[in-house]
Amino acid sequence: QVQLVELGGGLVQAGGSLRLSCAASGNIFSRNVMGWFRQAPGKEREFVAAITWIGGSTYYADSVKGRFTISRDNAKNTVYLQMNSLKPEDTAVYYCAVGAGGRPVAVALGYNYWGQGTQVTVSS
Repeated sequence: QVQLVELGGGLVQAGGSLRLSCAASGNIFSRNVMGWFRQAPGKEREFVAAITWIGGSTYYADSVKGRFTISRDNAKNTVYLQMNSLKPEDTAVYYCAVGAGGRPVAVALGYNYWGQGTQVTVSS
């Protein structure tokens, strides 16, 4: 079992920044991929970014490239999502997740442990 706890959501004005964190515990030593997804009301859950524990390779959705940065602290088993230049369309519940396989994929089916989610609201 893996447990994930997300922190850092909130309300911010357009153009502002937020930093999300996701602390993982439990049996994560065999897992190589962590991802961030988001889900806005009435929409499907969409991929935001992913990172590998080994090597730190990163992957981003086109909609957040150049604005969001995913990083990890292996010693703390924690993954971060730094979000800059936020837009109202970034408003969503953000979830971190553990990848089921060894390589990042941009679909929710590729992840089998999820956090509880944290709300990010960007006002115009």
